[in-house]
Amino acid sequence: MTEQTSVDARMLDRLFDVIEGRKSQDADKSYVASLYKKGRQKIAQKVGEEAVETVIAAIADDRAGVVNESADLLFHLMVLWADSGVCPDDIYLELARREGLSGLDEKTARKQD
Repeated sequence: MTEQTSVDARMLDRLFDVIEGRKSQDADKSYVASLYKKGRQKIAQKVGEEAVETVIAAIADDRAGVVNESADLLFHLMVLWADSGVCPDDIYLELARREGLSGLDEKTARKQD
């Protein structure tokens, strides 16, 4: 990861703040507000659609497509977080908790909970 990339990681926090701020906006003027108005089921559906599109791009070895669809996926996932009362810090803390753990060990520990 380059220094520029790590600085830009704060963009996720800024984007989340914008997404949160759109909750009370006019659904006719804001895409995010329109998603909130349609409800969590529609938001979750959009996350699924973007995930599938990301997978399709990856299978097609379409690097640009993976980048674009991943951005769409992250965006819609953040809308779902906001609608669910989850914030990026919650995700960062969970990732930090898992840091240094073997993926297999972490998965086994989740099964025991």
